[in-house]
Amino acid sequence: MSLWVRPILDLYWRGHGFTDPINGKSYRRFLPYGYGTLRSNVLSPGTLSLERHRLCWLYLQSHTELFSKNLKVLHFAPDQAFYWRFRQLKNIEYTTTDLNSPLADVRADICALPFENNQYDMIICNHVLEHIPDDLGAMRELFRVLKPGGLAILQVPYQANRQTTFQDDSITDPKQRAKIFGQYDHVRVYGMDYFERLRRIGFRVEAFDIAHELDAAQIQQYGLAPGELIPLAFKD
Repeated sequence: MSLWVRPILDLYWRGHGFTDPINGKSYRRFLPYGYGTLRSNVLSPGTLSLERHRLCWLYLQSHTELFSKNLKVLHFAPDQAFYWRFRQLKNIEYTTTDLNSPLADVRADICALPFENNQYDMIICNHVLEHIPDDLGAMRELFRVLKPGGLAILQVPYQANRQTTFQDDSITDPKQRAKIFGQYDHVRVYGMDYFERLRRIGFRVEAFDIAHELDAAQIQQYGLAPGELIPLAFKD
């Protein structure tokens, strides 16, 4: 969406139905968005954030020192909802990376990162691993470049009612891939074993549930996905 359209949407949809915690503004509604099937009230007119962005932001604000401490931060496939806000933080050394994004400071393959061991205090890599054929290789690289004591936030789309991750590289038809994996460019659908996959790499993994801090009305007000967990991967 072009930058000049966003301020128009921001003003047009102002109201009191939903609140975007990223910019602190309220709107009559959020916009519909989705791949294949549209979800209602999910795209913030002001920041273009989705449910996962707002959930991540709330965690970052309440449970990390991202906005106050001197940190080295590595951000994969930088989201527009976060990019300019992180760029303006004077306390962090902020590096973005991706193979294709024009917002990337460093063009790199997540499975072969050009960074030294133990470099970053925080890694944000959200909705990336489902695109990577060798996700375990990518996880090993993330673990390698994270500092001891560091945190990697590694959100992925997952199915809470699926125990085991499903991947079938023989499925190549884009329509079939979209039907089975959620998008044509996804290579797997994660189950709840995703957290264990991270543990096998060496991470200490926790699942953050915002429902322990917000009630149902607040979750609806922020346009969050009820029940969504944030995978937090620590390097001890």
